[in-house]
This record gives sequence, C-alpha cells and structure tokens, in this order.
Amino acid sequence: MSGGLPVSGSAVKASLLVVAKAPVPGLAKTRLCPPATPEEAADVAAAALLDTLDAVLGTPHVRPVVALTGDLGEARRSAEIRDALRHFTVLAQRGASFADRLANAHTDTHRAHGLPVFQIGMDTPQVTPLLLAESVDRLAAHDAVLGPAADGGWWALGLNDPTLARNLRIVPMSRPDTGAHTLSALGERDIGMLPVLSDVDDMTTAREVAAAVPGTRFAAALAHLGVLR
Repeated sequence: MSGGLPVSGSAVKASLLVVAKAPVPGLAKTRLCPPATPEEAADVAAAALLDTLDAVLGTPHVRPVVALTGDLGEARRSAEIRDALRHFTVLAQRGASFADRLANAHTDTHRAHGLPVFQIGMDTPQVTPLLLAESVDRLAAHDAVLGPAADGGWWALGLNDPTLARNLRIVPMSRPDTGAHTLSALGERDIGMLPVLSDVDDMTTAREVAAAVPGTRFAAALAHLGVLR
C-alpha cells in the first residue's frame, strides 16, 4: 500500500520513516495499564501516532514513509489513521525481532525511494516539523545522526547509507544501554547527536510529554483519563 504527497524530486533530502504499531487494545502502550484500561492506553497510542504523522507531513523536503505492524481494523481511531496514511508510502514491517524489523524498515524504505533514511517511532508525539527538518538537515553533514532518549534508548536514527541499518540486528532493544550499543554498532563513523527527548513508556513520562505539548491529541487523550494532575 502506498501513497504520498507530491514532492519535487530535486527538493527531497531524505525519506522520513515512522516505525509504528497499530494501536490495538491490549497490544499498545500496555505499560500505561493501570491506571489506564487497555482501550484507554490504545487511545493514547493512537493519539501519539496521529500527532507524529501530522509532524511528518508538516516537514518540508522529505518523503513520508510508515513501516506498520498490527491490524488497523482492530485499532482505535482507525479511520483517522487510515486517512492520514493516504499521504504516506506504507510498508509492512517484517522480521522476527524488533531489531530485525527496524533494519528491514530502513532497507525497504531505501529500496522504495533511494534516499537517505531518517527514522523515528510513535513514542515521541512532542516532535515538531521544525525539529524534524533541522534533524534531517543535520544528517546531510554527518554519516549518521542519533537522537538519544532520556531512558537510554533513542528516538531517531538517520543514515546517509541505509545499508548500515543491518548493524541494528545485533543491538539489544528496549534497554537502558540501547543507545550506547547503537552508537557502538555504527562503528567509526561521523555521528551527529540530536536533542534528547523522552519516550512515552509509562504514565510518568506520558504526563511529562503531555505537559510539554498541551495542544496535541496526545495531551487531550491523557486529559481524558484524568491523570494530568
């Protein structure tokens, strides 16, 4: 399935890839439960995804791509998500592990568009078009860029040579040292570091992120839970 907004080929600097999971109750943002119910946690995940897709679509000079896993038919806010995805090239995630799926998403995105790949997830709904545009611009000055997450992981990875993504297969994911292992796996290359952001992993970080972006769908979803106190 593919789509995409018309973008002048000469103006495009990179593919902007979102690695995403369909926000299905019981499978999305389960660390928010309790106090959230599985349905409420999936609503929060859907809001984060929609805010992220909006930020990507507002970013100039990129080719918007989503690598998706999960059943959108069972997802919360599926109609809104499908509508947003009309403007993206949509690829199915493939691979047994999360590290494999990340590596394959970079490979498949590069195969689709032949551009450098700048990849984010759906756990940082505080990203803005300005931050994404500046980060893509930084990629042009380095072999790669990495956006550290406050928990020791990372929220963004940009590669001028997307074949380097194969090195992600040896990186242990979802650990406090994932960022350090990723830097090590990239080897002796010129790596530009991006600002540190907080991933939405639990209710504490969800509150922090929502407080920073009060006008977003994400903040509204948290407010609906009555946890922003």
